[in-house]
Amino acid sequence: MIRFLVIIVSVLLFYMEPIFGLFSPIELNGDFYVLVPRFLIMYLIFVSIYYDRKRAMLYALFFGLLYDVFFIDIIGLYSFIYPLMCLVASFVVKFVHQHLIVATILTLILVAVVESLLFLFYTFIGIKTMSFTDFYQYNLIPTMIANLVFLLMFGWAFKYILLNRFNQKALLLQK
Repeated sequence: MIRFLVIIVSVLLFYMEPIFGLFSPIELNGDFYVLVPRFLIMYLIFVSIYYDRKRAMLYALFFGLLYDVFFIDIIGLYSFIYPLMCLVASFVVKFVHQHLIVATILTLILVAVVESLLFLFYTFIGIKTMSFTDFYQYNLIPTMIANLVFLLMFGWAFKYILLNRFNQKALLLQK
């Protein structure tokens, strides 16, 4: 059962994102703040850091394509960005320590890059018409705060699951 735990968590997070997306936007003092849950990409970045880069990129390609098909009309956007972020995370981790705090900071930076790339792409093709300062104030900062709260609650669990699976895989290879 633990063999399938990595993919089961990925599927659960894929289905949780739109559910938590229903709570957005939030109105405070007459301003609307958009909270975009990025649970799956954060988990996939943890997979690339603590488990296996190739599997993380394969899962990112698969779930990115699913995200493109089910949630947006542009095929290839998420299926390009998700594996790219997993690849970047795995290369950065080669030069820094794999501590949970470092992984959390790296994950948050890469989520900010994902959000910025999506904003730039949507602005370029004319879907979004807001300025970068409005995007930064009303979308990026609230999204980063919400995803930080999620990572603070579940980051240690992700690391524990992935390291246990990695250790189990290593033990099987030794036999």
